[in-house]
Amino acid sequence: MATIKDVARHADVSVTTVSHVVNGTRHVSPEGRERVEKAIRALGYVPSAIARSLKSNNTRTLGMLIPNSSNPYFAEIVHSVEDRCFGAGYNLILCNTNDEAHRQGTYLQVLAERRIDGLIVVSTGHDATLPTQLAGLSIPTVLVDREIELAEQQPCDLVETAHMQGGLLATRHLLSLGHRRIACIGGPEGIAPSEQRIAGWRTALADSGCGTGEGLLWHGNFTSQGGYEAMHAVLRAPEPPTAVFVCNDLMAMGALCAAHERDLRVPEALSIVGFDDIELTAFTSPPLTTVAQPKQRIGALAVDMLLERIDGKRQDARKVMLQPELHVRASTAHAPGGAA
Repeated sequence: MATIKDVARHADVSVTTVSHVVNGTRHVSPEGRERVEKAIRALGYVPSAIARSLKSNNTRTLGMLIPNSSNPYFAEIVHSVEDRCFGAGYNLILCNTNDEAHRQGTYLQVLAERRIDGLIVVSTGHDATLPTQLAGLSIPTVLVDREIELAEQQPCDLVETAHMQGGLLATRHLLSLGHRRIACIGGPEGIAPSEQRIAGWRTALADSGCGTGEGLLWHGNFTSQGGYEAMHAVLRAPEPPTAVFVCNDLMAMGALCAAHERDLRVPEALSIVGFDDIELTAFTSPPLTTVAQPKQRIGALAVDMLLERIDGKRQDARKVMLQPELHVRASTAHAPGGAA
């Protein structure tokens, strides 16, 4: 592999001149620059990213942690983040923590060793050590989707959807169709987005005089299998609901499968609403009514907020809350027989 000294000999210039051409740190005559560039092409020289980062104090690389790479919701956000990074001339290192606190801590250490310029974090559900770990990195950080408690002197940015508002939208839609016994399948207990969506469901029920959902709440693990198992539990209840609000689309897809196995026609006998609006929901049977999160905007904003901090344009923490939208498809209909 060619070195910077090989390029200098080939171009008949000093190593310092080659360094200035590669790093753009000082003016080099057009003739000298051309000789260096020809030598680089001829030798196939690839500059060391580590060496360049030591000189410039940046790597033009961002890190990102996500809790579940198999969930299309996170995949769609990553796609948006990658697009924004590429357009800004940055690379992205992606780490899947698999919702494991130990793995999350290990990857944070790996990213720190890679001298990343900034970090985007979708945290695991339960990790009390994360605030301390982030403080130790001393780099600009944006939290996405899941807010965590941080010290006042630790200015992390946050971009998320108004999850409670999404729960309200979903439940009010079902109420408008005449449903009164509306169940909810939430995510793992203690996960902030799920708890906020459940709070929206409870608030909508209470506002309409339908109680607070007592005895109508089940939990899954944000996977299709989790939704499938939770829906079977819902349908075993002494008084099954006529509608179910499911706190993410993967679980809603599992819930649809469980309903089909019980010969319950959706939406004629049972209405189902999901949350996220992943691309697959337009192709389920029937297509899923869901609360859409602005995933493309979430990813783009996360990168933009990081770059503001990296470029020194802003020091104070910034919190952005985006509004969800209800996308009505074919999995919801009027309550069967005017059920109350």
